[in-house]
Amino acid sequence: MQRYPRNMIGYGANPPDAAWPGGAKIAVSLVLNYEEGGENNILHGDAASEAFLSDIPGAAPWPGQRHWNMESIYEYGARAGFWRLHRLFTSMDIPVTIYGVATALARSPEQVAAMKSADWEIASHGLKWVEHRDMPEEEERRQIAEAVRLHTEVVGARPTGWYTGRCSVNTVRLTAEAGFDWISDTYDDDLPYWIEAGDRDQLVIPYTLEANDMRFATAPGYIEGEQFFTYLKDAFDELCREGAEGRAKMMSVGLHCRLIGRPGKIAGLRRFLEYAKGHEGVWFPRRIDIARHWAEAHPPERRARPSRMAKDEFMKAYGGIFEHSAWIAERAFDLELGPAHDTALGLHNALCRMFRSASEAERLGVLTAHPDLAGKLAQAKRLTAESTSEQAGAGLNALTDDERETFTRLNTEYVAKHGFPFIIAVRDHTKASILEAFHRRIGNDRATEFAEASRQVERIAEFRLKDILP
Repeated sequence: MQRYPRNMIGYGANPPDAAWPGGAKIAVSLVLNYEEGGENNILHGDAASEAFLSDIPGAAPWPGQRHWNMESIYEYGARAGFWRLHRLFTSMDIPVTIYGVATALARSPEQVAAMKSADWEIASHGLKWVEHRDMPEEEERRQIAEAVRLHTEVVGARPTGWYTGRCSVNTVRLTAEAGFDWISDTYDDDLPYWIEAGDRDQLVIPYTLEANDMRFATAPGYIEGEQFFTYLKDAFDELCREGAEGRAKMMSVGLHCRLIGRPGKIAGLRRFLEYAKGHEGVWFPRRIDIARHWAEAHPPERRARPSRMAKDEFMKAYGGIFEHSAWIAERAFDLELGPAHDTALGLHNALCRMFRSASEAERLGVLTAHPDLAGKLAQAKRLTAESTSEQAGAGLNALTDDERETFTRLNTEYVAKHGFPFIIAVRDHTKASILEAFHRRIGNDRATEFAEASRQVERIAEFRLKDILP
């Protein structure tokens, strides 16, 4: 059994309307990363200096040494950038979520007091602002627990949410197990969504690396505040347009004290906030506000998922989708199934692959497993439950004597010519259009009709799956 863990479908073609409070067309989530004092530094017990997200072009770690310039850039974020941003957000009455590195918060008590006074949400950004990609799972679990402990000690309350940033492949799973209201180490959607973490349903609020001032320090990136403003404005306008069409989304904006806190950069942010506040139907929530709304308006729903089923459960649920041909489901079970196959269309694709790749004799066996339309099996009430419902839905269970005689005659002629029953997805038709197709198709050559009958078999399977899967 092969299983593919990545979720490539999400909400699919028809995402839910977020139904934001007050009928807002968009939720703008402002996130301020507070990392200053938690970055790589030999003073903090690290092997080298920091080299990530600063105004030093091409910065590289200095093993075993303090990097004075790098340190001073981070210090600017705490000493000047934070307060400039604090004045901006409080003057505009816009709430913020802090991604706070626990050791950084511990070294900045006045900034923490200002965050609390402004009623900002202070979420956890890990114990230290360091890479987790090569961190052993148990060490990362220990650091998550220590980050929560230190955060609670410094802030006075346990963090409601979590974002690591420089995460490992284990981070989302480990933080989901830790019991936060929300986690954000993903960039895969414009809406929150739920994941199953053992017995817990964990809310994920995706974050952003593009509507993010980190692009001032990475390539390709922004070199002036106006570029940042333009990008944020374009994203905002497009999401507002979708919201006006009944598909409201969220927009995350990622910020860093040492980057956007510089005068020439913050000007672009100020212009965007003034622009956004000038529109109706804009909600500026903290991430905890989004989490609470989503839990109430879109609570988690657990359901059986094909890609997670044991084989006997899978066969019981889907063995009859192709009429009396359980071998198709049995072969599909061994495919590389994943979340994309947990929907009707996804599983239909997997089943059809096995039908299409089968030998002609096997496919003929599927065709001949189908009953005649309104035939003797129907009259004897020996059809499968699915076929009984389908034929009844088209009125084939209530034929006049003349209609029954016509179907009997056509069935006999069709099977004699082609070697398999006439197959049609009756849910696409009325009784009259079924008869019209019968008369038209009976004259086809066998190869044409074999191909058409196979398409109809797949269509019938699609309808059956839509009855039981989203």
